[in-house]
Amino acid sequence: MPALRTLLLALLLLVPVAAGAVQPEEVMKDPALEARARTISAELRCLVCQNQSIDDSDAPLARDLRLIVRERLRQGDGDDAVLSYIVQRYGEFVLLRPVLAWHTALLWLTPVLVVGLGGLALWAAARRRRPAPPRGLTAAEEAAVAELVRRAEPR
Repeated sequence: MPALRTLLLALLLLVPVAAGAVQPEEVMKDPALEARARTISAELRCLVCQNQSIDDSDAPLARDLRLIVRERLRQGDGDDAVLSYIVQRYGEFVLLRPVLAWHTALLWLTPVLVVGLGGLALWAAARRRRPAPPRGLTAAEEAAVAELVRRAEPR
């Protein structure tokens, strides 16, 4: 039983826990506005960390962005208006999920192209590895087989 408890504790430690960098003083009093702020914050990239949303980052710039989002929501902006405001100020890089447009087509199509080219390479490699068709017996081999069959026949 102690081994089982130790194993369960070790597995529990492996479970990622969302740290959430939002400070208590940032939380809005209105739960609906706070939920909208969290949804928007989850879509914005921390420009310092670059692999986290501003909701998860402790960077001062991420905190500033969270405060801007909340301020814009308090002023009555819609979710799309808040996102547009942030994108206008910081560029499209601030979006964790880039927009699908001509200037981002390569970004969206690269995974498809890589998988497609990989599949094509596997298909070509499989075609090259096909075994050669069996060839017929030579005259000497046919004579040897005929001799073996003749010897094996009962007399």
